[in-house]
Amino acid sequence: MSISVTDEQIQALAATAKPYSLAILQWGPKRTMDGADAVELEHQRRMVSLRADGTIAVLCPVVSDTVAGVAIMTVPAGEAAEIMAGDPCVQAGMMRCEVLPCHGFPGDAIPA
Repeated sequence: MSISVTDEQIQALAATAKPYSLAILQWGPKRTMDGADAVELEHQRRMVSLRADGTIAVLCPVVSDTVAGVAIMTVPAGEAAEIMAGDPCVQAGMMRCEVLPCHGFPGDAIPA
């Protein structure tokens, strides 16, 4: 850690925090069921659509045997949980989703 941050800088950043939701998708027991590839394609289509319409601010597929991906969503946790309950992979038992309320700082971005 080479950059020194003052208490005032921390407080100023904290004052800009906005509520978001963190959706954590984990692989479920039916990950490899018959027809899984087609269901996962529909899941991907839906997630990219939610990103395109602004419901998902950051979409991160994860390369793991346990975690399928994470998404930072711009809607309250209850609404995010309802949206994710309708996901094709969640409905098929291929994934399960946990949604947690979180805070983020507008303007943060994944570097290009």
